[in-house]
Amino acid sequence: MTDSLNEAAREARSLFCAPSTAHVLGPTTIVLFGATGDLARRKLLPGLYHLSVAGLLPRRWRLIGVSPNDLSEGEFRERVRLAIDEFGRVKPEGDAWDAFAAATTYTGGAFAAGRTGALRAAVEASVSQLGCDRKLFFAAVPPGAFVAIARGLGEAGLTGGARVVLEKPFGTDLASARELNAVVHSVLDEEQVFRIDHFLGKEAVQNLLAFRFANGLFEPVWNRDFIDHVQLDVPETLSIGTRASFYEATGALRDMVVTHLFQVLAFVAMEPPSSLRPKALIDEKVKVFESLRPLSPGDVVRGQYEGYRDEDGVSADSQTETFVAGRALIDNWRWAGVPFFFRTGKRLAEGRRILTVAFKQPPLSLFERAAVPTGDMQANHLTFDLADNGTISASFLAKRPGPDVMLSEARMEFRYGDAPDSGVLEAYERLIHDALIGDRTLFTRADGIERLWEVVAPVLDDPPPVQAYPAGSWGPEPAIADLIAPRCWHLPTNH
Repeated sequence: MTDSLNEAAREARSLFCAPSTAHVLGPTTIVLFGATGDLARRKLLPGLYHLSVAGLLPRRWRLIGVSPNDLSEGEFRERVRLAIDEFGRVKPEGDAWDAFAAATTYTGGAFAAGRTGALRAAVEASVSQLGCDRKLFFAAVPPGAFVAIARGLGEAGLTGGARVVLEKPFGTDLASARELNAVVHSVLDEEQVFRIDHFLGKEAVQNLLAFRFANGLFEPVWNRDFIDHVQLDVPETLSIGTRASFYEATGALRDMVVTHLFQVLAFVAMEPPSSLRPKALIDEKVKVFESLRPLSPGDVVRGQYEGYRDEDGVSADSQTETFVAGRALIDNWRWAGVPFFFRTGKRLAEGRRILTVAFKQPPLSLFERAAVPTGDMQANHLTFDLADNGTISASFLAKRPGPDVMLSEARMEFRYGDAPDSGVLEAYERLIHDALIGDRTLFTRADGIERLWEVVAPVLDDPPPVQAYPAGSWGPEPAIADLIAPRCWHLPTNH
C-alpha cells in the first residue's frame, strides 16, 4: 500500500514538475551566489525582474540570494528594490514588485565544504513549497570561488535537477581551467553546466548567424578570397573602479580576449552548422578554436593607462595590462592568411562594441586609372555594432551627384530599434532565460575553453612588456599602428 502511494505521489510530482519549454517553464528555485555583488546589482537582479514582468520566468518560482553578508530578508529585498530602481528598465512598483519581493529570500554566510546547511535548508524549503526539484544556480562570483561552490553543491546533495551558471573567466590559465572543469564534472554532468559569456546573449552577436547563413548574398564571399581582414574593437572609457583585486589577478587578456572577443570571433569564422541545435553550433565554434594558431608574443601589444598604479588596491609596480591588442590567425581552408585583429582596454577614447569585416579592394580600379581618388576613403567593409540596440552597416563608394565623376563614401544601415516588434532582451536576460529552459546554444563548453587557454598560453608564459598610454587615447601608439600596418584601425568614431 505504501509503495502504491509513493508511486502515485511520484507520478503526480512528475506531472506538476513538467519539463520546461520555450513557452512554459516548470516551477524553479533560482539561487544567486554573489547576490550583493556589483554584477547582481547592475545586471542580474534588474534582469530577473524584467523577465518576471515580461512573463518570461516560471509561473511559480523562488529566488534565494546568497552572499557572505549578514542581512535580514527585509534588508536584502530593499537592496534588490534599490538595484532595480537604479539599473532596471522597469520600476519596482505595484503588484509586479510585490509578487517579485514575495518570491525573494536570502541566506547569508560563506558557502563552502562543511558550511552548506543553511542553503540546503533554504533550497529544500523552496522545493517543498514549489513541489518541484528543478533548480538554477547562478555563480556571480570571482573564479576562485567556483571550486568551493561546485564542491559545496555536491556535498549538500543539491546537484540533482540542477543547472549551474558559471561566470567568466573560466580559470586564469590552462591548468586552472582543467582543475575547475575536473571539479565541476565530479559533481555535475556537462549538460548541467552553463558557462556564461554575456556577449553571446546580445541580439547583434546572434544576428551574425542569420546574416551569414540566411542570406545568399554574403556567405559565398565570406572567406579568404574576398575578405582582407577582420577587426574586433571593444574599447571602454571606464577605469577599473573598485575591481582592483579582480583586475590585478586577471588583466585585459584574460578578462576580455579569452572570453568575449574569441567567442565573437568564432561566430564570424565558423563553418555552417548542420542544424541550429546547440550541439551542432557549439561543435562548429570549437572547430574554430582548434584551428586558431597559438598567439605569438610578437603579435600582441600590452598597455597600461597612466594612473592605473595609483588606483586603490593596485601594486606600485604592477605589470597588469589594462589594454591589449593582437593579431590572430586561423589555420583552415576558409581563413588561411586572413588576420583577425583585436583591441580592447580601459580608459580609452570611447566605449563601443564594434566588429568590422574589411573586404579586398578590386584588383584593378578603373576610377583610379581615370584619376578619381579612392585610396583614402573608409569604405568596402561591413560593420556590426554589437551594442544591445546595435546596427549592421555596409560602407561602400558611390558616385557623387553632379556632372563630374567623383566618388564619395556611402552607407546602408539596419538598426535593431527600427525593427518591427523589437522587444530586445538584454544579454543577461536572454541567457538567464536560456539557462532556465535548458538551451545551451549561446553558452561555452569545457573543451572550447581549455583550447582557448592553450591559444593564449605563449603570451601568458612570455608576456610583452606593458606600455603606458594616456587615459582617453586609443592605446599605446605607435605599437598598435605597427601591429596592423599597412592597414589601419577602423576607429569606432568613424562608424
